[in-house]
Amino acid sequence: MNATVATPGVAANSPARVLAASLIGTTIEFFDFYIYATAAVLVFPHLFFPAGDSGAATLQSLATFAVAFIARPFGSALFGHFGDRIGRKATLVAALLTMGISTVVIGLLPTYAQIGVLAPALLALCRFGQGLGLGGEWGGAVLLATENAPPGKRAWYGMFPQLGAPLGFMLSAGTFLILGEALSDEEFLQWGWRIPFLASALLVVTGLWVRLKITETPDFQKALDRNARVRLPMWSVLSQHAGAVVLGTLGAFATFVLFYLMTVFALGYGTATLGYGKEHFLLLQMLGILFFAAGIPISALYGDRRNVRSAMIVASVAIFLFGLVFSHLFQAGHPWMVLLFLSLGFFAMGLTYGPCGTLLAQMYPVEVRYTGASLSFNLASILGAAPAPYVATKLASGYGLQAVGYYLGAAAVLSIVALLLSSNARR
Repeated sequence: MNATVATPGVAANSPARVLAASLIGTTIEFFDFYIYATAAVLVFPHLFFPAGDSGAATLQSLATFAVAFIARPFGSALFGHFGDRIGRKATLVAALLTMGISTVVIGLLPTYAQIGVLAPALLALCRFGQGLGLGGEWGGAVLLATENAPPGKRAWYGMFPQLGAPLGFMLSAGTFLILGEALSDEEFLQWGWRIPFLASALLVVTGLWVRLKITETPDFQKALDRNARVRLPMWSVLSQHAGAVVLGTLGAFATFVLFYLMTVFALGYGTATLGYGKEHFLLLQMLGILFFAAGIPISALYGDRRNVRSAMIVASVAIFLFGLVFSHLFQAGHPWMVLLFLSLGFFAMGLTYGPCGTLLAQMYPVEVRYTGASLSFNLASILGAAPAPYVATKLASGYGLQAVGYYLGAAAVLSIVALLLSSNARR
């Protein structure tokens, strides 16, 4: 069969079109997600919460950051249902719109000084919309890539949506870096922080233009042809593939703990505790993120040559080792040491993130794959990422920075155990 099954009057998907559609969507989604993560540390504690204890305001801001991770499984269920019932293309368009609209509205919100407690409530509501959209976006983008992949290249195709994470982060950090240089601190807090949220509308329009040109994936078209769709995909996943859900979730657990320690926690701790300027630290993160991007194709190539489960295990071992040297590298007054810290951490992140989508997708049959892969991925985000900045901040303040490294190492051990057990959960 060709790379895809075209509908009447519609050209078949070319590899370039498939990879562009999967990459640009996740780039936009993660850009939207990361500008919130950055603003949650640098802006929202000052504008959307009562003045007073800055530490309490930061923790409250990080709590709204976690709201999106609670929303993501609901996004998995909602968009996964339609993705497995109607198709990948239409669902991906709806997920992108949900995420994009929520992000633009954040850029229009009044502050606490203007409307009081309603401001953080509206912020949390928009954050929920971001999580809902991302909950449906990721799974569809991975399936768009892997279900169009030729034999022996599923991990390679599956890593293109994953590249959206470092690209989105680069766009986010670069935007805040430019604004920090062009505006004074007062101008940035008054109105400059809104620019990235409003500008995301342009990216969403571009993503929609690309995605509206694709056709359905071959695997899903085959399911349509043999009438293999299930009535309630989420129920089928939970009742027939519970083992895959649990092991897939735990297998990706360390991935999320590491990433949000390297981004949200590192930015907050590096600027507030270690004394680095926000522009300086964002620049260090942008350099480190290049190693994130480099690790993704390396692990994908290894995953196609061996298998993606082995690639994930190797990456989890690297995460464990990195946790042991966490506090030794992340120090005040040593920017080159911090750059090494960020480069090693992000490289390990790339190694685990590259094959993650392919691994989760292959654990489920095509008729429930959108729902199942999305659910595992987003449950992992709740367990791993949502509490990570908050827990790490409490650990660092109460027990020292190395306690954060031990927290990361424990997450890696849990993922290794789940990955070793996951071979029996595959289709």
